[in-house]
Amino acid sequence: MRLFRTTLLAAAAATALAFGPRPAAAVDLTMYYPVAVGGPVTKIIDDMVARFEKENADIKVTAVYAGNYTDTMTKAMTAMKGGQPPQLSVLLSTDVFTLMDENAIVPMDDLVADKDWFKQFYPAFMANGQIGGKTWSIPFQRSTIVLYWNKDAFKEAGLDPEKAPASWDEMEQMSKKLVKKDASGNVIRWGVEIPTTGYAYWMLQALAIESGQKLMNEAGNELHLTAPKTVAALNYWVDLSRKDAVMPTGSIDWATLRSDFLEGKTAMMWHTTGNLTAVKDGAKFNFGVAMLPAKERRGSPTGGGSFYVFKNASPEQQKAAVKFIQWMTAPERAAEWSIKTGYVAVSPAAYKTPAMEAYAKDFPAATVARDQLEHAVPELSVHENGRIYKFVNDAVQAAVTGSQSPQDALSSAQQQSDRVLRAYK
Repeated sequence: MRLFRTTLLAAAAATALAFGPRPAAAVDLTMYYPVAVGGPVTKIIDDMVARFEKENADIKVTAVYAGNYTDTMTKAMTAMKGGQPPQLSVLLSTDVFTLMDENAIVPMDDLVADKDWFKQFYPAFMANGQIGGKTWSIPFQRSTIVLYWNKDAFKEAGLDPEKAPASWDEMEQMSKKLVKKDASGNVIRWGVEIPTTGYAYWMLQALAIESGQKLMNEAGNELHLTAPKTVAALNYWVDLSRKDAVMPTGSIDWATLRSDFLEGKTAMMWHTTGNLTAVKDGAKFNFGVAMLPAKERRGSPTGGGSFYVFKNASPEQQKAAVKFIQWMTAPERAAEWSIKTGYVAVSPAAYKTPAMEAYAKDFPAATVARDQLEHAVPELSVHENGRIYKFVNDAVQAAVTGSQSPQDALSSAQQQSDRVLRAYK
């Protein structure tokens, strides 16, 4: 028996010498990925992953589609505490404080040889991820809020179909002309809809910025929900439905708003630029895309997801993860991603690629969100982000449904937030 085993080992050694050393085992990466908007996002990611693996045979990436951003964050944290975290993930850029507090991620600085790479991205998109002199995330699935309008509805209402509202007052006045009723007096088309579920905090921040009010400090431990201009912003939002009757009362669902717009149930909507390609493919009418209207100033918070590398990944996995991130965010891929989804390409170089230049020439709406970056601010990001978002989202719901005044709803959210954030001061 021993002789037989020795013979087998000798044969194996001879085979190894004949054919050379076996290639090293591929580095396996699990990536949690959120799907928060419409369109064939999973197919696009699967295709990009397959192409990356073809160029990098020593790295295998398994994309796990874990629901929306909140679901993905919850699953990533659960997996980490269970001892099986992903090696990288696309999570909200604003999850950075929570991920740092949980000791879940590593800064990219020690994993990247050429620090000039960080300078290739738009500063507005890097703002959320650079804290304490370190870079904790790299932008990828990034966005701003934009205004979509139905040009055919504008023309029907006697408005200039090529002119979107530039101010809050203009949006209110245009919306009144755009409301359409049937013979029984029932509204069959609203003037404007701003979603109040899912990402209500995001919409409130946009209105607050336009009103001239920042919602948080840079340290992520202070909110300004009861500032007069924040209250004024929520009052304006509520008045669109309850006073001006140009928007439905009660909740307006994030997930179905795009369908409302495509079906002609609203003439204007505020939504992520991440829906741009889906709207382009689905609209049976002429539509336009514009920066959000101004009160004291233009403005939108940035939004969307960034790449994070997890601390529990091995050094080899962390190195492979960065290689994958660099491949995914290279100008050609960033341009491709933007064209196929509507998300903002994350670097100026992406907009100078032949593919993007040709696309933008034929479809100028593709550059609106990019141009709005000039007026953009970092998305609301503080410690205990998930809890804080719930407080703010609940306040918006209470105000738009009429169960509380905007002042009372925001006061309640402020008190709850102060209690939670006190530990981080």
